[in-house]
Amino acid sequence: METLKVTSPYDGHFIAEIPLINYEKGEKMLDTAYKIFTNRSAWLPKHKRIKILEKTAQIMSKRKEELTKIAAEEGGKPYKDSKIEVLRAINGVKLAIEHIGQMKGSEIPMGMTPASEGRLAFTIREPIGVVFSISAFNHPLNLTVHQTVPAIAAGAPVIIKPASTTPLSAVNFVNILYEAGLPEAYCQVAVCKSSVAEQLVTDKRVNYMSFIGSSKIGWYLASELSSGTRYALEHGGVAPVIVEADADIEDAVPALIKGGFYHAGQVCVSVQKVFVHKDIIEEFTEKFVVQTKKLKTGNPLEKDTDVGPIIVKEELNRVENRVKDAAENGGKILCGGKRISEKLYEPTVILNPPENAKVSTEEIFGPVVCIYEYEDINDAIQRANSLPFAFQAAVYTKNINIALKCSRELRSSTVMINDHTAFRTDWMPFGGWDDSGIGIGGIPYSMHEMTREKLTVIKSKGF
Repeated sequence: METLKVTSPYDGHFIAEIPLINYEKGEKMLDTAYKIFTNRSAWLPKHKRIKILEKTAQIMSKRKEELTKIAAEEGGKPYKDSKIEVLRAINGVKLAIEHIGQMKGSEIPMGMTPASEGRLAFTIREPIGVVFSISAFNHPLNLTVHQTVPAIAAGAPVIIKPASTTPLSAVNFVNILYEAGLPEAYCQVAVCKSSVAEQLVTDKRVNYMSFIGSSKIGWYLASELSSGTRYALEHGGVAPVIVEADADIEDAVPALIKGGFYHAGQVCVSVQKVFVHKDIIEEFTEKFVVQTKKLKTGNPLEKDTDVGPIIVKEELNRVENRVKDAAENGGKILCGGKRISEKLYEPTVILNPPENAKVSTEEIFGPVVCIYEYEDINDAIQRANSLPFAFQAAVYTKNINIALKCSRELRSSTVMINDHTAFRTDWMPFGGWDDSGIGIGGIPYSMHEMTREKLTVIKSKGF
């Protein structure tokens, strides 16, 4: 049997070795999930789902430290940020419990025409069917929760394929679900090669695909799905931010540093492109650089580390090459710009890189923030909208008219006003448009997407 060795992205030390499933094993998982969905007598009633998820949250709360260390060690996100991830994951389970009772249909009015007289009509929401989730490395526990718990809460069996670099959080969480009383058929972990995952997710028995990862792979898989399979894709973006001349710099700088360098910039909504008004750009960049240099880059298990490693060496090489290209073509490196080790890269700030440089046109997904000067707000909005990404964007200003103008005109699924682009709560809608994805995440929204509405019409002389 083939196995997967899980190692630390920080220093490469061995963490664990787990078996890789082949297609035959994965097909059995899929068959198990499909059979339990098609057997209505095996469906879990809502009160049982609530009880299981309540127990799940209780177990997670007792094991916060263990869950934090697993996520930090395998994923490289600093301990203090991994702890926040664990707390969010626990809250995500609780959110799903709260929304189980809110999954309902509605009455459809009849009698509006002579032909519809004598009828009563209503809808109910049912689980969509088998859910297949393909997850990412950067939030190994919380993404697992977001891609499995909504399905369980909705009554749909789910199979999750975690990232090969960070499978332990998913395996551990699913074992907690079993410990809490969930029948194994309702949630299974498929630690497998991408080729096996592709064979499974494109099977006609899959009714819904949840994918978090690169746009190239996501859109390809979407094109290969069986007819009728619904899907949600969450990709990345460049998270443009506009900082107007009247912005509160003391508030904006630390927030944007956090939003840009959180998890070494390996977040789909990390602050990447900051457009700063010419009247304040000198003061802004000076303060931004001073505070960026204070960040501690190093071992993610140390509680005072701010920036951890880039997940794999190839990604660090990519980030390094893009920074070099920007510098060679006129961008000014204000700080950083160098690798510290095989997996650590200095938090980097680039001033006015070329508009056609890759740091300006593509998602960096690394600890790099680019600052651009602008004079007119319309120019800033146009430049922010110039790429095919549309995820989260932000504006810092004290002018309500400018704030609302940006909210209206920025081409993004979410606009933050006086906050950084990486802000998120687990109950708000979350997802990109255009190249950044399709579908809506967030616990209650995912629950809705993992159900479908069924209409019943009753004809009776009693109506």
